[in-house]
Amino acid sequence: MTTSDAPVITPSIPPPTITSTTTAVELREVHKTYAGAEPVHALRGVSLALPTGSFTAVMGPSGSGKSTLLSCAAGLDVPSGGRVTIGGHDISTLSADALTRFRREHVGFVFQSYNLVPHLSVADNVELPVVLAGREPDHAWRAELLDAVGLSGYDERRPTELSGGQAQRVAIARALFAKPTVVFADEPTGALDSRTGRSVLEVLRTTAQRFGQTVVIVTHDPQVAAVADRVVFLADGRVVDRLDRPTAELVLTRMLSLAGA
Repeated sequence: MTTSDAPVITPSIPPPTITSTTTAVELREVHKTYAGAEPVHALRGVSLALPTGSFTAVMGPSGSGKSTLLSCAAGLDVPSGGRVTIGGHDISTLSADALTRFRREHVGFVFQSYNLVPHLSVADNVELPVVLAGREPDHAWRAELLDAVGLSGYDERRPTELSGGQAQRVAIARALFAKPTVVFADEPTGALDSRTGRSVLEVLRTTAQRFGQTVVIVTHDPQVAAVADRVVFLADGRVVDRLDRPTAELVLTRMLSLAGA
């Protein structure tokens, strides 16, 4: 068994508004409209409360608002209306600069295309969010994370020396490094073959569980969604269904129902 296939055995922003400490992410009546000759209503009053330590998948047909929901929940985009709260911090009224600082400290990201910096080592890529925030990185914590994702000893490698699965594991370690309130993942297995994708997804789930992280993923794959604790289904910018303890078969049935509708 190779290393890549091995099983996986802080304050700058004051909290303006505090809600429940057991809720990692909360959206209240969130709307998002993109202006134009014909305005596009991407989100239409979405309300969600995601518990701390939960693993949630977001699914829906093309154009349902999945990516917009992820962007607004993560603070990458500003809602047209409603409120977004992360870990008790109401981010809806933060300035652009304050929101950027907030994301660096409280939000982790895992992208489909990894988004690793090619000229930096694995170690430097993992520590990058903390370095950008102007803090001293904890090298022991980085080593613990790389071990957790099955890449112990890969510290000095460059992204070009990694397989796709290994690169995505580095991205997972980077997302967890700042000990964020929540980790958002946008189609994290979309660029990987099915076997590698399943392995990486299991790494994300088990590592997040080990360190008590909250994870929200957007996916179109029922097999990926089945790893989550719950699945939230969107259609036409609205939450239209939820499924706890999902299986791939149940998720597929719900998706086919939405497509038919």
